Amino acid sequence: MAKNPYVNLSRRERQIMDIIYQRGQATAAEVMENMPEAPGYSAVRAMLRLLEEKGYLRHEQDGPRYLFKPTISREKVKQSAMKQMLETFFNDSTEQAVAALLDISRPKLSEDELDRLSLLIEQARKEGR
Repeated sequence: MAKNPYVNLSRRERQIMDIIYQRGQATAAEVMENMPEAPGYSAVRAMLRLLEEKGYLRHEQDGPRYLFKPTISREKVKQSAMKQMLETFFNDSTEQAVAALLDISRPKLSEDELDRLSLLIEQARKEGR
């Protein structure tokens, strides 16, 4: 999988993408309503057009307004980001990444979450054989 282009977005562009991913689609006005310390409407429209030019969004006409939708699923973006993080920070080692996550999350993990993680590890064992 290629490097995650999502990490190359500005803070504002990532905010817009996050809003659109959460909603599934959004108009410029809806993006503006959900954006912290939103710039003016024209600036939001300009950023949406730029994200469309970069290939992150597409739009559909809905009467007089444009509905913006992501072109890449959030799941694909997450997978790409995780792969890049593994390569960059953990020498492509899943074990090192999981150990780091467990180390920082240990106090917050419930018994149910630990059980689900154990099941995922068991599944990986079975599928790896």
